[in-house]
Amino acid sequence: MIFPKGGPLPRHPSQLYECGLEGIVLFVILWLVKDRKLPVGGLLSLFLMLYGVFRFFVSFFREPDPQLGFILGSFTMDRFLCALMIGAGAGLMVI
Repeated sequence: MIFPKGGPLPRHPSQLYECGLEGIVLFVILWLVKDRKLPVGGLLSLFLMLYGVFRFFVSFFREPDPQLGFILGSFTMDRFLCALMIGAGAGLMVI
């Protein structure tokens, strides 16, 4: 898709990917899991992990922030924070 103010090169509509994954898919998964027997904080930890995974996936279709760029090899700040979010969710699930 070529955006009006995004230059002449076609780009992925990452906003639509985020809407689909982080909005609709995540909502449906959490809605289906909400009535199951989960430990205390289980739904929150599942949200953190899934949101982090979906956002990490979508970050491959986005251009990194110009002020940050790549910080650790191919890791952008967005991917680094998503990895922390996935780790926090997993840690919360274990605790």
